Amino acid sequence: MSKILMNWNPAVGSELVAGVDEVGRGPLCGAVVTAAVILDPLRPIEGLNDSKKLTEAKREALFPLIQERALAWCIARAEVAEIDQLNILHATMLAMQRAVAGLSIQPDRVWIDGNRCPILPMPSEAVIQGDGRVPAIAAASILAKVARDREMKELDLQYPGYGIAQHKGYPTPMHLLALRKLGASDIHRRSFAPVREALASVSAAKTANSASRRCQLTRPY
Repeated sequence: MSKILMNWNPAVGSELVAGVDEVGRGPLCGAVVTAAVILDPLRPIEGLNDSKKLTEAKREALFPLIQERALAWCIARAEVAEIDQLNILHATMLAMQRAVAGLSIQPDRVWIDGNRCPILPMPSEAVIQGDGRVPAIAAASILAKVARDREMKELDLQYPGYGIAQHKGYPTPMHLLALRKLGASDIHRRSFAPVREALASVSAAKTANSASRRCQLTRPY
């Protein structure tokens, strides 16, 4: 039995337990994506682990297995506009609520990766580093990670120049440099400081250029 299963203390009795995780709280662009999974104890999935500890190929291989063998699963999200309106924490909680509500089977209990839980109609528990300890949370982390990474590759084609396919929206030096050169796109989170700074920089540059042109037009000859 793998270490992750040995460290998992399942709920007593025949409770249906859903694991929930998120991907995309830290990036400067794109939605925050969540997933909820109720695993089938009669159809175990080998190799589950924190999605960050798995290779992309392994995550992609596990993605359809989880969808096929789980009793229920749901991938949900909160959009950029919701992140900017609510802040990233509350938008993440909203996306988690949507993932749980979207399950085809209502769980008796929900385990959330991290240190806080959204408001749910059933009991819930926060599990620190749960994606490396609880199989259902690990499965949720894989679904959310693969779904978001695929979306970032599509957005890279729609918004070229930022390198989104490589950094997935995270504030890498490449991304920050592109923001300074290109400004913020429609998918960038205005509530995040580096994006606000890029917008202010572009606005200041436009103002300076406009003032320079006015000076040239009014200069006597």
